Amino acid sequence: MNLHSIVSGAVGAVNPQITISLQSSTGSTTNADGSRTPAYAEPVSLTAQVQPLTNRDLRQIEGLNLQGTLMAIYINCNLDGVVRVLMKGGDLITLPDGSVWLISQVLEGFALTAGWTKAVMTLQDGS
Repeated sequence: MNLHSIVSGAVGAVNPQITISLQSSTGSTTNADGSRTPAYAEPVSLTAQVQPLTNRDLRQIEGLNLQGTLMAIYINCNLDGVVRVLMKGGDLITLPDGSVWLISQVLEGFALTAGWTKAVMTLQDGS
C-alpha cells in the first residue's frame, strides 16, 4: 500500500508537491590520471515533496558525518544514496530554483513494495 500517495494530498495542502529533475547515478568512469568522474542517466521529471528533516530523521543519521544543508524528500520512485557494491554514488535532484542536491541516505525505502522512498539530500556547492 502506497501510504505516501494516500497522505500526499493532505500534506500538499500545506506543502505542495513540486516538479523535480532526477538523475540516477550510473557509476563512474576512471580518468587517465586515475581520478574518477561520476556518471548519471538522463534527467527525468517527477513530482516530489521536500521537507525539513524531523528530529527522528536527525537521530537516524547521527554519526554519518553528513554536513551542509540537508532536507528530506518523499518521492514515488526508487532513490539511491551511495551503493558501494554497485560502485554508484548518490542520485542527483535538481529543484525548480536550480539548486542541485545529492541523495546522501535513504531513510525509508519502500519503492519495491509500496512505490515510494524517503531520503536525505544534501545541497551541492557549485552544481
